[in-house]
Amino acid sequence: MPLNIPILLTWLRVALIPLVVGVFFLPDHWMTLYDRGLAATAIFIVAALTDWFDGYLARRWNQTSAFGAFLDPVADKLMVAGALLLLVQLGRTNAIIAFIIIGREIAISALREWMAQIGAAKSVAVSSLGKVKTAAQMVAIPMLLYAEPLLGFLPTLLIGQRLLDAAAVLTLWSMFYYLRKAWPMIKERHESG
Repeated sequence: MPLNIPILLTWLRVALIPLVVGVFFLPDHWMTLYDRGLAATAIFIVAALTDWFDGYLARRWNQTSAFGAFLDPVADKLMVAGALLLLVQLGRTNAIIAFIIIGREIAISALREWMAQIGAAKSVAVSSLGKVKTAAQMVAIPMLLYAEPLLGFLPTLLIGQRLLDAAAVLTLWSMFYYLRKAWPMIKERHESG
């Protein structure tokens, strides 16, 4: 396993996941609900920034590796899944929305793994639709963690919920897009044996 700054940043993202969730389970006399939301939001944003920064540094410093390519999406999916499960428990999002997003991530990860094994990984490379979906959920999640009016009037909870709803729709759309691109290979493999 190579050890460099981009991989350390990815490991940092993994380490921050329990902190995002954990602040909501601290004793009540330690933090108010507002402080918990603010702390979780700040930690999540730092974790999300490491996602961008580790990829940027890996490419710039030519420190890409197979391990980094494996760990980065795993860290991303753990971060999103942990936050979504917390948001369901807090009553800030619907379990169906969380299931759609998490289920799609599992399904597409499995599809990409299988496509890589048959030498067709480029068929399910990340699309611009997937990037828009990711952007929507990465803005929605901190808004839902914070869940207080921003600047005294901006309804972050409502905006976060609508953005996460949009991310769920884009999630399904992008999943069908990837499955449609992979379908010829799936059909061919199924028919051959």
